[in-house]
Amino acid sequence: MNIFLQVFFGFIGGIFGGLGMGGGTLLIPLITIFLGFDQKLSQGINLITFLVMAIFSLAIHSRNNLIETKGIAYIIFGGILSTIIGSLFATMLSGVILKRLFGAFLCVLAIDGFVKVFKKPKNH
Repeated sequence: MNIFLQVFFGFIGGIFGGLGMGGGTLLIPLITIFLGFDQKLSQGINLITFLVMAIFSLAIHSRNNLIETKGIAYIIFGGILSTIIGSLFATMLSGVILKRLFGAFLCVLAIDGFVKVFKKPKNH
């Protein structure tokens, strides 16, 4: 495996993750297509890198007083519950089906982003 590509893809994912754009939406396709990783392995790697990026992002945002804690317990509870359910569901699926579902998810994100570009802003 090309260590340069691994570091470069991690860097790209980290930049987008740090900006809050979801580094995994780039990292997963990059490492499955260019490095030949299995879909489940790629998603597992993404989750580990997300955890590290989230810790650093949380520390930076906290230092800059950009964290709102009101109602955070509900978000954490929902996140933990859906993570457990999603992880169990993902282990039951084959890598091919998981890859197709992820591709469909990326298509939905692309369509949503495209629609938002042309949507007129609401006057407040």
